[in-house]
Amino acid sequence: MSRANNIFETDLGPTPANHQPQTPLSFLTWAASVYPDQPAAIHGARTIPYGDMLTRCRRLAGALAARGIGRGDAVSVMGANTPELLEAHFGIAMAGAVLNALNTRLDAPTIAFILDHAESKLLITDREYAPVIKDALARLGRKIPVIDIDDPETEAQGGTRGEHLGEMDYEAFLKTGDPEFPVRPPEDEWQAISLNYTSGTTGNPKGVVYHHRGAFVTAMGGALVSRLDRRSRYLWTLPMFHCNGWSYPWSITAAAGTHICLRRVDPALIFPMIAAHRVTHMCGAPIVLNMLIHAPDAVKTAFEQKVEVFTGGAAPPSAVISGMEQMGFRVTHLYGLTESYGPSTYCAWQDDWDDLDPDAQAQKISRAGVRYPSVFDQTVMNPETMEPVPADGQTMGEIMLRGNTIMKGYLKNPTATEAAFRGGWFHTGDLAVLHPDGYVEIKDRSKDVIISGGENISSLEVEECLYRHPDVMEAAVVAQSDDKWGETPCAFVTLKPGAEDRIDTAAIIEWCRTNMAHYKAPRHVVFGPLPKTSTGKIQKFVLRDRANDTDQETKS
Repeated sequence: MSRANNIFETDLGPTPANHQPQTPLSFLTWAASVYPDQPAAIHGARTIPYGDMLTRCRRLAGALAARGIGRGDAVSVMGANTPELLEAHFGIAMAGAVLNALNTRLDAPTIAFILDHAESKLLITDREYAPVIKDALARLGRKIPVIDIDDPETEAQGGTRGEHLGEMDYEAFLKTGDPEFPVRPPEDEWQAISLNYTSGTTGNPKGVVYHHRGAFVTAMGGALVSRLDRRSRYLWTLPMFHCNGWSYPWSITAAAGTHICLRRVDPALIFPMIAAHRVTHMCGAPIVLNMLIHAPDAVKTAFEQKVEVFTGGAAPPSAVISGMEQMGFRVTHLYGLTESYGPSTYCAWQDDWDDLDPDAQAQKISRAGVRYPSVFDQTVMNPETMEPVPADGQTMGEIMLRGNTIMKGYLKNPTATEAAFRGGWFHTGDLAVLHPDGYVEIKDRSKDVIISGGENISSLEVEECLYRHPDVMEAAVVAQSDDKWGETPCAFVTLKPGAEDRIDTAAIIEWCRTNMAHYKAPRHVVFGPLPKTSTGKIQKFVLRDRANDTDQETKS
C-alpha cells in the first residue's frame, strides 16, 4: 500500500508541534528548569547549580557565535575532567558547532594532526597541558585562537599549571557571550555534535563523527542501564575525552544527577571523594579498578553506600571483581567502541546468578553480555557470509551492530566508512562467540589494536616508529597481557647485521618514548627473526603466543 492510500499516513505528516530533532541539549534545559538549584557539577570548592550551568553554556555558545563559529566548525578542547569540559559538551553544540575533545595523553605530532584534520576553528586548553599544546601549535603550520582554562584545583589534585598560551582565559571568554543565547535543536538531528579520534589500526587516527540523535539515544540507554536519577552522584574517573565520557555528560544531566569532577585518577583522591560526596556511580577501565584494590590501606576510606562501577576495554579478571565487591562496589562489564558512542553492550545480571559461587559469577560477569536497550540490533556473524553464527558458545564470528547509536562515519575517509558499514551492519572487528542465553563473549580482536589502560594503541603506529630506527630491519608489535594495564605493547625486532652489539632493549624502548607518546612505547622487546608465511606475511598469531607464554624482556 502506498503512503497516499494509507489512512494512517494521509494528512498526518510531522509538524513542528509533534516532531522536533532529538538532541541532548534538551537534557540541560530540562534539568535547569525543573531543578535549577540542584548541584550540576562539584569541583573542589566550586559548586555549579543546573540553573547557573545552563547560563554558562549559553554564554559559551554566544562567545563562539560572536566569533563566527557555528555549524560545520570544530572546536577542540584539551581538558581534564573539570566543569569546563562538561560545559563544552553542551555549549559548543548550542552554537551549532562540533566538539572535538582531545586525548590528554597524546603527543604533539598527533595533536597537531588532529587540529589540522578537524580544521579546528578554536582551541580551549587547560594550562596543565601547555607544554605539549605549545609544541603541537608550533607544528600545526597555521594560527588558531586559543583560550586557556586556569583551574584553581590543578595543584590540589596533583597537577602543575603551565604558561598562558591563549588570548584570554575561559572565564573571561564566557563573559563575551550572551547569557540568554537561544537554545534550539539542530536543523537536522543527523547534524554532527562531536568528533572523536581513535587510533584504529593505522598510524594516523581516524575521526569518528557523532550526531545529535545518536548522542540523545545513547545517553538515554546509559541512564536506563545505570539506573540514574537526580540523587545519583557520578564521580568522573573515566576521561570525558574518551567517547565523550561514554555519553555520561549527557546521561547524568538527563537525570539531573550531580557530576563530581576529578582531574586525576588517584586512589588517594578517589576514596575520600566517594565518602564525602556519597558517590553512587563511576566508570573506568579495569586498570582503575585494580588501582583501587591495590591502593595502600592508608588511603582507603570506608563509605556506607553501594557504588555502581561500570568497566570496559577488557574483561575484568575475577580477582578484580571480587576485590571490588569486598570494598563496597558492584561491577558491571560493558563493551563498545568509539564508533558506537562508547558502550553498546552490558552484562545484564540474571537472578539465578545469585546462587552461583563467586568464581562462577565472575565468569558470567566477564562476558560482554547483551545489547543496550537503545541499540537496535546486535549479533555475531561470519564476516564473509554475513550469516549469524550458532549460539553454541564455541563458533567464533565478528560482533555486528546497527542502529541509531552508530557513528555517522569517519571524517574525510569514505573508504573506511564504507568498509565499516558493509552489508548494512557496523563491523566492530572484534571476534566473539554467542552463548545459548544470547550473551556475547569476546574471544579475540581481528584488528591489531592494543588496549592499554583503556586506551587504544595502534600496533602499526608503534611498528612505524621502530622502522625509523637506523638499526632496525624488521619489526612487529602485538599485545602482551599485563596485570596492571590489561595489555601493553610487546615488540619483536630483527636488527640489521652488525647492530646486535650496540642495541639492547633499553635503547629500543627509549627510542620509542622519544618519538611517540610514552604510553604507546613497548614495555618488552624480543630480538630475532620474525615468523612468516610462504608469501612473506608476518605471523602475528605466533608472536602473540610467544609474548604471552614467556617473559620477553631479554634478547633472544
